[in-house]
Amino acid sequence: MNIIISNSSNIPIYEQIKEQIKSKIVSNELKENELLPSIRTLAKDLRCSVITTKNAYEELVKEGYVKNVPSKGFYIAKINKEIALEEQLSKIEELLDKAVAIAKMNNIDKKTLKEMLNILYEEEK
Repeated sequence: MNIIISNSSNIPIYEQIKEQIKSKIVSNELKENELLPSIRTLAKDLRCSVITTKNAYEELVKEGYVKNVPSKGFYIAKINKEIALEEQLSKIEELLDKAVAIAKMNNIDKKTLKEMLNILYEEEK
């Protein structure tokens, strides 16, 4: 599983892991009943603490994206993809609202903002 952690981000590592796994679930890259890597394996792969990966998995369980099967591991839970996607879109909208507000405060026009978004979006591919 390809997860990228940014040590320079203000977002805690467990949160970065959680959000990337949620994104993979919503996009159907991870499918219902698929087994996730063990807490130790993921921690080793990401070079982070097992506590960090444990926290990420526990949050995913609380939010209903993952189920813990004792002695077997963590599996992708059955979720309503539309509701999950709507949650992600809401987060994006909130962040875009902040970006637009900053742009307006600094007299940055919409064309420049769109150009920045296009560049950032293409870099992610």
